Amino acid sequence: MPPRPYNSRNRLALTLGTRLGVYEVTAQIGEGGMGQVYRARDTKLNRHVALKLLPDAFASDPDRLARFTREAQTLASLNHPHIAAIYGIEESSGIRALVMELVEGEDLSQRIARGAFLSMKHYRSRSRRGRARSRA
Repeated sequence: MPPRPYNSRNRLALTLGTRLGVYEVTAQIGEGGMGQVYRARDTKLNRHVALKLLPDAFASDPDRLARFTREAQTLASLNHPHIAAIYGIEESSGIRALVMELVEGEDLSQRIARGAFLSMKHYRSRSRRGRARSRA
């Protein structure tokens, strides 16, 4: 097994052109407390996907790995326009990644910076008003 590449924060880091199974990494698109997310090209189906790497702490803990797998299976069973589709779990060279639909657009930090988020209380209030109007 080749040595695993790590970044300055001692996190696993993939570089442009790295292959995970049939997926070829084309860019890193995010990083947070739960690991990194990369844009990749599915070389068999010729489509772009998102690869969310499972952090080493999760991959080496059987309980966390089982939970990750259960959550991935649950998410894969959902079909909703506001939830990215789960295509599968890829394991290659000791690296585990969740393969997901690539959703283009701004990330959450950009959305928060723009403001104008409505609270759940606001949504519930609007929903109640709408139901009341429909009954009137």
